[in-house]
Amino acid sequence: MPKYYDELDAVLRAIADPTRRAIVERLVTSPAVVSELAEPFPMALPSFMQHLGVLESAGLVTSVKHGRVRTVSLRPGALDIVHVWLAEQRTPAEHQADRLGIHLARTTSKEI
Repeated sequence: MPKYYDELDAVLRAIADPTRRAIVERLVTSPAVVSELAEPFPMALPSFMQHLGVLESAGLVTSVKHGRVRTVSLRPGALDIVHVWLAEQRTPAEHQADRLGIHLARTTSKEI
């Protein structure tokens, strides 16, 4: 079993929840203060903070407090672990199909 499975499990658990996925999707555009992030969700702030805690524990987001304002950012490369795992799951048949597609594209463009 690869060494990164614990990290992968934490990330997948974190993004399994629709609220947390929505937070990640929002943070893709830019960092945001907690009150701004929490605004669209119909829940109390302590509940929202628990969601942020799960994302932070999984290494997906970081937060910085300046005075009374906490700003949350998506950690660069945080979802790369999922990409690596998905790439490893591709079957040899998919790789062969990819190579066939490249070959066909090259031979078709030469004929034109």
